[in-house]
Amino acid sequence: MSNQPVIAKGVDWLTVWLYALLVIIGLISIFSAEYKTGDDFFQQLLGFEKNYSKQVMYFGICLVIAVFILLSDSKVFPATANLLYVVGVVLMIATFLIGKEVKGSKSWIPLGFMNLQPVETAKIFTSLALAKYLSLPDLDLKQPRSQAIAAGIAFLPIVFSVLQNETGLALVYFAFLLPMYREGLPSVYLISGASLAGLLIVTLLLPTNTLMLVLTVLAALIILFMRKSFKRNSKSLLMIVLFWGASMLFVGMVVPFMFKSVFQKHQADRIFSLVGKDNPFISADTAVMDTKKPVRKKPVENYNVKQSKIAIGSGGLTGKGFLKGTQTQGDFVPEQHTDFIFTAVGENFGFVGSTLVVLLYAALLFRIIFLAERQRSTFSRAYAYCVAGILFFHVLVNIGMTIGLAPVIGITLPLMSYGGSSLLTFTILIFILLKLDSDRQMVIR
Repeated sequence: MSNQPVIAKGVDWLTVWLYALLVIIGLISIFSAEYKTGDDFFQQLLGFEKNYSKQVMYFGICLVIAVFILLSDSKVFPATANLLYVVGVVLMIATFLIGKEVKGSKSWIPLGFMNLQPVETAKIFTSLALAKYLSLPDLDLKQPRSQAIAAGIAFLPIVFSVLQNETGLALVYFAFLLPMYREGLPSVYLISGASLAGLLIVTLLLPTNTLMLVLTVLAALIILFMRKSFKRNSKSLLMIVLFWGASMLFVGMVVPFMFKSVFQKHQADRIFSLVGKDNPFISADTAVMDTKKPVRKKPVENYNVKQSKIAIGSGGLTGKGFLKGTQTQGDFVPEQHTDFIFTAVGENFGFVGSTLVVLLYAALLFRIIFLAERQRSTFSRAYAYCVAGILFFHVLVNIGMTIGLAPVIGITLPLMSYGGSSLLTFTILIFILLKLDSDRQMVIR
């Protein structure tokens, strides 16, 4: 009999080390963003006075939970998936009653030593419940009923996220399209989604009336040049008309509704600032008009992004060195320990350090996909793709935010940003996957 500890049996240690490296780099970055010359390091660390000391405490809690998960029975996760999903929904509803408002978002439940954000941790329950549903025998995701149920499981938390003014977190749940696609969702949905995303970008660049005119002319030209083929296949004409109608509805009604009622004003302004424009969807009662100066000012780049780009750019090739970043030490970058933690890496360690972090995330992502594809169980594979989708969305959008390529929507950089809920969520997501992978020889349903 092997003397190897039970906890280490079958565990993919490469994933564990990638996880640990990213958390440690995050701790170093949070420390560099908060530490000031003359601070009593040990007093602040042991007294949990600073965010970096609290993050150390959260990391310790996460390690205990990780060990507990690795020592548990992997069959418990599919067995309790639906129950945990219901618990997650109840927690999100409870937030409206006992929630604490932080920076305009009432999405936190105070626990004393930390604030729990149910719409964040609900990613765990949603991943398990969706994987459970996708692993049902004889499930056919080409059937509308199956598609509707899967979409309902994946996207229900979006409703609570929007109601709690957490639009950024709401968008993360679209990452669950990845496991659905892997398990048989027709590619037409992904193509349609990509088309709508492209149309949304064009909507930011062109006035609504101009874009609707362009779409109408384009549809008319396509019909004109394809009119002969319609005699043989009338469905093509119907598809073009339906696509044109859907595009007009999206541009004329859905997009204005999103920017007026879904996105908060500052979020909409940040999105339009990316393309150098003012927000055209500001309603008359909220727009402030200066009668003495009728000419509107040119849009100013979002302050957070501007300072973020300055900090990253000032790092150069190899960085200014640990605790030597002027932007970081001078507190010029807002929310640097949370959403903009990547700027601390860029200024302290430069392009080389930033590239290393991106490569670590890429390695973790590809490793998760590798683990997914070697599973014998549909549940384990679908769950692994849920984790991969969430991780990819967070990393892509967060780093894109810091360098001005994505709107500032307020989502964390996995494992590195300060926050107990975020670190706890990604720790549980990853270590449940590691436990399922360690028992991959079993067919888990």
